[in-house]
Amino acid sequence: MEEMSSVVSSCVDLSGDDGWTPFDAPSLVGASLRFVSGEPDGNRYRVRYYRNAEGELRARIWFGPETEGPPGHSHGGAMAAVFDEVLGLAAWTAGYGIVVGNLNVSFRNMLPLGTVATVESTVLSAEGRKIKVQGRLVHGETVFAEAECLCITLPEKF
Repeated sequence: MEEMSSVVSSCVDLSGDDGWTPFDAPSLVGASLRFVSGEPDGNRYRVRYYRNAEGELRARIWFGPETEGPPGHSHGGAMAAVFDEVLGLAAWTAGYGIVVGNLNVSFRNMLPLGTVATVESTVLSAEGRKIKVQGRLVHGETVFAEAECLCITLPEKF
């Protein structure tokens, strides 16, 4: 398995598209961000964050063999975990210290293992302590899943 990990590592391209600026989004929340982004060379996920010209957060994510659900495809829970991290970070990137209160994911297509997909995120609204964020998990023209989350801003003491 170690040899396979090395081979996979050299083949994963997480570079951004034209107009994308690399962004250290995990630095916003510190070491607590480990489930998705915690093993940059692991066999579960590999993630690199970017911002586009509008300042919206984008993530390029590789779904490795440890995300498997249906044979040869990523588990829906693995995709949901990605949305939890990326959409929450999108709110933090926009200046809101939040936790995700509700996450709704609609699955559109099965995601083959080994795919490098993009999560696009947009902060939809901010009303009081409620921040709404939406996202899409895509590769090319294929939409694998869409999500919307309701985030709640943290009290000042945090």
